[in-house]
Amino acid sequence: MSSSPPEPHPTGDAPRERPRAKGAPRFPDGPQADPAGSHFERRIRSFQPRRSRVTAGQADALQRLWPKWGLDIDGQRIIDLAELFGADLPVVLEIGFGMGEATARMAAEDPGTGILAVDVHTPGQGTLLNLADQNGLANIRVGNGDAIILLREMLPPDSLSGLRVYFPDPWPKKRHHKRRLIQPEFLDLAATRLTPGALVHCATDWEPYAEEMLEVLTAHPDFENTAPDGGFAPRPGFRPLTRFEGQGLEKGHVVNDLLFRRVQHRELHTSGD
Repeated sequence: MSSSPPEPHPTGDAPRERPRAKGAPRFPDGPQADPAGSHFERRIRSFQPRRSRVTAGQADALQRLWPKWGLDIDGQRIIDLAELFGADLPVVLEIGFGMGEATARMAAEDPGTGILAVDVHTPGQGTLLNLADQNGLANIRVGNGDAIILLREMLPPDSLSGLRVYFPDPWPKKRHHKRRLIQPEFLDLAATRLTPGALVHCATDWEPYAEEMLEVLTAHPDFENTAPDGGFAPRPGFRPLTRFEGQGLEKGHVVNDLLFRRVQHRELHTSGD
């Protein structure tokens, strides 16, 4: 794949990233390289950080906007989402947002909902921050790091109004299936952070993974399928059709959406009832 030409800097004359001294942070005021560090166990992860060239525009956004809209997932504190967003909004967690175009469109079309978008891809983080800034989208916050640590260590119970996982890595090789995100253990954790009625929305163009997602979600007692037939759902209007998804559809790829709802908390029965 040929590399794209460098984006012009907002001022028109600034260079790309300047050479850094050995050991110096890539973006002193931006996202950390490994925010959780060695504080937590080195478990099998569902994502693989990618090193990609950061354009001048992305680097500028990371430096300029990260202190305002960025969140390093270090696992060292509980987040007050109302404080993070500067407003008491229902908040949806999006895990993996690519370059952020779909996230920005959803935020623009639903300004009354906060989107906490998490990824480890630095160019995508910079692009999404730029899109939020250029379009005045105050309802986006960009998280950098491991979403599992965010859910487990940094979000209080019943704090999320939704969960979105669009086109996660399918880890197609059988020996890598253990790295797939949508598994019973992940759903156990996510259920504790979702309010009753919260929508879990997954989408994938990898059909074997779609079937596995459907099986795992259907079997989980804390979620119910919103599709009347218990299968896949039509793409809802709030999920934009991305350029890459459109290209895949033109090639005959099948995209499956899954829409499951967090059920009411189960009653705890004590002995003697």
